[in-house]
Amino acid sequence: MSLSFTFRRPELAQDLCNRLQGKGLSDARSGLFLAAPRRVGKSTFLREDLVPEISARGWLPVYVDLWANKERDPALIITEAIKKHLADTIGIISKAAKAVGLSKVNVMGTLTIDINQPGLPDNVTLSDVIAELSHQVKKPIVLIVDEAQHALSTTAGLNAMFALKSARDTLNFSAELPALMLVFTGSNRDKLAHLVLNRTQPFFGSSITAFPLLSKSYTDAFTKWANGNLARGNKLRAESVWAAFQLLGHRPEMLRDLIAHIALEGQAQSLSEILEDGARKINNRLWEEFASEFDALTAIQKAVLSVLISKGELWIPFSDESMAAYMAITKTRRLSKATVQTAIDGLREKNLVWKQSRGIYALEDQGFAEWFRLNRLAGEGQV
Repeated sequence: MSLSFTFRRPELAQDLCNRLQGKGLSDARSGLFLAAPRRVGKSTFLREDLVPEISARGWLPVYVDLWANKERDPALIITEAIKKHLADTIGIISKAAKAVGLSKVNVMGTLTIDINQPGLPDNVTLSDVIAELSHQVKKPIVLIVDEAQHALSTTAGLNAMFALKSARDTLNFSAELPALMLVFTGSNRDKLAHLVLNRTQPFFGSSITAFPLLSKSYTDAFTKWANGNLARGNKLRAESVWAAFQLLGHRPEMLRDLIAHIALEGQAQSLSEILEDGARKINNRLWEEFASEFDALTAIQKAVLSVLISKGELWIPFSDESMAAYMAITKTRRLSKATVQTAIDGLREKNLVWKQSRGIYALEDQGFAEWFRLNRLAGEGQV
C-alpha cells in the first residue's frame, strides 16, 4: 500500500485545456478565471494536474504564484518567471554559460535584457519578453497566475495584467491555435472579479468561473487509503468522512490533519463517531472568531461591512444607495462621507477590507461573508 495519498483530476485538467483552446461551448481563449476559497486544493491541482496536461499537449506551462512572496511586487514575480523560462530556453542559465559570463538576452533582435538583473530595462516591456519567449520555444505558452488578485495591490502589478492582455492580443491575432493562453486563479472571487468588471480593467468582458471543489469521489478514495493504515474493526466510514469534509469547507488538508489528530490521540476505535463532531467544532471555532471580530466593530463599521457583503463586487462605498443603507442600519439621519471613509480605513487596518491600487474595495476573507450571511442576514437581517 502507498505510504502517501494522491488524488488526480485528469478529466478536469483536460476540460480546462480544451476551454483554453476554444473548444466546446465554454470558450476561454480570452482568459480562464477560476475562483475558489483558500485551502481547497486549487494550487495542488494546478501543479499536479493542469501543468502535466499542458505539457502532454506539447505546450509550455509557466506557473507563477503571486503569494510565494507577498513582500515582492507582483509585476516583478511575473516578469522574473518569464525571464527564467526565456533564459532556460536559450540555455544561458546552465553552469557552463554562467562560467563564461553569459547572462544577457537579445529581445526582438535589438533590445537586451540581463537575466541577472531584476525587472526590465526601460526600453523593454513584459509583452516584448513574452513575444520573444514565444518565438524561441515555437509552441503555445500557457501562463498560470495563481492568486492573481494580488496583482491589483500595486500599480505595477495592474500594469503587468495589461501587458499580459497586450501580449495575448498580439500573439493570438489570426492564429488558429492560441500562442498565449492565460489562466488566473484567486481565493477571493470579488477581488478576482475586479480584473473583468468594467472597461477600465484589463480583461473586461471575461467571466469568473467557480473552481470545482473536491467531491465525494475524493473522500471515498481517501477513506479507502486511510483504512489501509488502520487496524481491522477501527475503520472509517465513507459517509462520515464525506460529512466531515463538507463541514470543513471541502478543505483536504484540514480533513487529513483532523483524522491524524484523532488517531494520534488514541481514539482510532471511534474515528467515524467523533470525526463529524471534530469537524463541527473546528467550524464553530472559526465562526466564533468571526463573531468576536464583528462584535468589536463600531456601529458604522458594522454597517459598511454589512452593505459591502450584501452588494459584493457591485459595492460602491459612497453612492447615494450605500449612504442611505448605512444610515438605515445605524438609525441615523445624517452621515458624512468622511465618517464612512474613516470606517473603511479602520476595517482595512483590521484586515477585514482590501483595497485595490485604484481605490476599489472588496472583502478580505470570503469566509467572513459566509459566516455573516448564515448568522446575521439569516436572522434579523440587521447588524
